[in-house]
Amino acid sequence: MSRLPRFAFLAFALLFLCAGPLAAQQLQPIDRIVAVVDEDVILQSELDQAMANVLAQYAGREAQLPPRDILTRQVLDRLVLVKLQVTRARATGVQVSDADVDRTLAAIAEQGGGTLDNLAAQLAADGLSLASFRESVRDELLVQRLRQRFAQSQVRVSDAEVDAALESEDTRQYRLAHILVGVPEGATAEEIALGQQKVVGIQALVDRGEMTFAAAAVRYSDSPNALEGGDLGWRTIDEIPAAFADLVRNMQPGQVVGPLPGPSGFQLLQLVNVQDAAAAASQEVTEYQARHILVRVTDTVTVDEAKARIDTLHARLAGGADFAELASEASDDLVTRGQGGDLGWFPGGAFGPEFGAQLPALDDGGFSAPFRTSAGWHIVQRLGMRRIDASEENRRSVVRETIGRRKLEDEWNRFLREMRGEAFVEYRIGETGDPGTAD
Repeated sequence: MSRLPRFAFLAFALLFLCAGPLAAQQLQPIDRIVAVVDEDVILQSELDQAMANVLAQYAGREAQLPPRDILTRQVLDRLVLVKLQVTRARATGVQVSDADVDRTLAAIAEQGGGTLDNLAAQLAADGLSLASFRESVRDELLVQRLRQRFAQSQVRVSDAEVDAALESEDTRQYRLAHILVGVPEGATAEEIALGQQKVVGIQALVDRGEMTFAAAAVRYSDSPNALEGGDLGWRTIDEIPAAFADLVRNMQPGQVVGPLPGPSGFQLLQLVNVQDAAAAASQEVTEYQARHILVRVTDTVTVDEAKARIDTLHARLAGGADFAELASEASDDLVTRGQGGDLGWFPGGAFGPEFGAQLPALDDGGFSAPFRTSAGWHIVQRLGMRRIDASEENRRSVVRETIGRRKLEDEWNRFLREMRGEAFVEYRIGETGDPGTAD
């Protein structure tokens, strides 16, 4: 969040105080605070931009959106949650380097079919600066890494859980949507009754055909995905909470069930569609055995400095140095350095396309020229290649991943609720612009 330099603020204040009455009336505040989030704030300009993004997303479908005051509160709630996640990420040591942001911006520009200059021009046409967009990208990367760190520390999937899922033999995928009517933690009997009354009223609107489920979600749901029509995406039965799995199996596409009580309030659940996701037939894949040397690009090591270092290491290999000994001595990959850079056996694309592209062209024992990935500069040495039937292992990997995603979603949502409940949040914009409330 940018702020005026102190001298600029003082100059503005003096101008305001010295101007005549007419000039003073014409002056407008540069920005104002619409929410206080612990030690941070959300500005009106941030809210305006987020609102503009939502309205652009629903261009031509504005009737599906809730009234302006409710939409404003939904968007502001989202901004609060993002602000809390970014603050938590920084407080727990999560970092995003300038190089990481540069690579992401370059990828965004490339996806748009242009250069960084083109992206800056497009942002300017939308009333945004590249600097402010850059900071929003940094915040997004911080949140992603916070979630990744949370997953690594909190989510575990046992072999027994994978075995049980495979034995269920339900290979279908279910597309689900939901509407959440939130009830505060420690709610009174009256608050619970009001929440239940509201969700029943929403269900009646949908049942009578006065509103589609997606439109009702946009207008009434308290869930963070309300503006996506409550869409939960495609899920296997293992990604659906156990309390709902049997219920979903017996639903028909388009059917709505509820109200379903839960820790956050009352839900309506819709089965949007079902598709066959049967496990693929026997599939052969190529695996490689390799080892590598990595030189990282960091806040203190520039791209050029890392490139110079990897070139020196490559020259030593070309001069006859032992690859494993050099990896143990010089690699920045702390996980593999103790094993001489050994990566074991892995599918060609396991470490990304740049890494995988090097391996087919090498002979066993040969090593690559230096190449760059998001982690830094590498040299890879191929040790072996084999073809294996990976269908069973693929099935286990897919099931393990889907169970992990479901567990992560449950735990992450609980984490967000707790973080939001512990925070001091004061809204300074009400339904008609009046001062808001603190919680």
